[in-house]
Amino acid sequence: GAPVSTDTELGGYVREFETRVRHDTDEIYMRLDDEQTERQLLAGRLNMLFRDRRAHAYTRQLMETEARMSREAWVRATDASNLVHGEVMSLRTTVLGQMSEIRELQAADRRRQTVIS
Repeated sequence: GAPVSTDTELGGYVREFETRVRHDTDEIYMRLDDEQTERQLLAGRLNMLFRDRRAHAYTRQLMETEARMSREAWVRATDASNLVHGEVMSLRTTVLGQMSEIRELQAADRRRQTVIS
């Protein structure tokens, strides 16, 4: 009788061992799958960061170009404004000179009218 119960106990231990090994193996494969998934997620994030880096570099280049063009436009506008201001001052001087000349001609005309009448 004793050997039968020992065989039964041994069979139970073997089944329990097989179950535990199967369970541990399943858990190891699950963890490997999780690690693989985590690696894929990290690889995806890394690729996204590289794409973002290129996009940010392009954006930076656009912003630098826009800033440079704005500075150049400001310089041109300032130059044009200074040129126009110079032209306006020149025209003002011309107009003032002509107004003075008109007054002199009007005075001479009045004197001539006085002499004629």
